[in-house]
Amino acid sequence: QLQASGGGLVQTGGSLRLSCAASGRTRSMYAMGWYRQAPGKDREFVAAIKWSDGSTDYADSVKGRFTISRDSAKNTVYLQMNSLKPEDTAHYYCAASHGIGRWPRRNSYEYNFWGQGTQVTVSS
Repeated sequence: QLQASGGGLVQTGGSLRLSCAASGRTRSMYAMGWYRQAPGKDREFVAAIKWSDGSTDYADSVKGRFTISRDSAKNTVYLQMNSLKPEDTAHYYCAASHGIGRWPRRNSYEYNFWGQGTQVTVSS
């Protein structure tokens, strides 16, 4: 089970920090990721982190502005979002990927479990 939180309304240039806590089956977790979906658009990859060593991967659109991190003791992944733009407005979902395999993992089908998401709205 994944529980996301931290979304909200922020002005352009502002910051938000999303959190996603994993519970239940976490021992076999390989990676956690963040995706987003804006109205009328497909879900897109934002960032991912490999649980074992903290390796990270980012979509080009957020690189340098967003930072993904994890707290292994809390089974929680974070997404620090800085310099937010109106085009970052979307519903953000966290996801967990289980089982060893290739890295990075950007395809949504590589993620087994999904949270309910949290809304991020950036006003201009």
